[in-house]
Amino acid sequence: MNSTSLRPATPASLGWRLLAAMYDLFPLLALWFFATLLALALTGGALDVHRLDHRLLVQALLLAVSAAYFLASWRRGGQTVGMKPWRLRVIGADGGPLDFRRSALRFTIALVSLAALGAGFLWCLIDRDKRAWHDIAAGTLVVRMEKNA
Repeated sequence: MNSTSLRPATPASLGWRLLAAMYDLFPLLALWFFATLLALALTGGALDVHRLDHRLLVQALLLAVSAAYFLASWRRGGQTVGMKPWRLRVIGADGGPLDFRRSALRFTIALVSLAALGAGFLWCLIDRDKRAWHDIAAGTLVVRMEKNA
C-alpha cells in the first residue's frame, strides 16, 4: 500500500496498536534468534545464561536489535511491519516524520511503559488523542490511515 492512496484519519485505538504489536512479534522473534546466535558466536559456542556476563550480553543484543527494528521502521515511513496491514503510522505531533531523537525517546519511554505493567500503553484509553506515554514524551501520534474512496 503506498502513501498516496491513504490519508490520515483518526488517532489509532489501543486495539489497533495491540494487533500491530502481535504482528511485530514475528520479525522480532527472527531478530532475537539472530541476536542469540551472535551471542553464541561471541562466546565461542559456550553461551551460559546462568553466568552474569553471558546473560547481560544476550540481553544487550536483544535490546539493540529491538531498538534497531523500531527506530529504523519509524524513521523510514513511520511504520513497522506490524503496523502496515492495519494502516497505522507514527507521525510527529506536527504531522511530519520522526527524527532519530524522537524515535529513540519514543522507544525508551515505551520500555518504561512496559516495565510499569503496560500502564503507559493503557494511557491510550483515557487520553483525548489516544496517546500512550511514549507518544506524549516524544511528541508523536499513531494514526490509522483510511483508504481513499
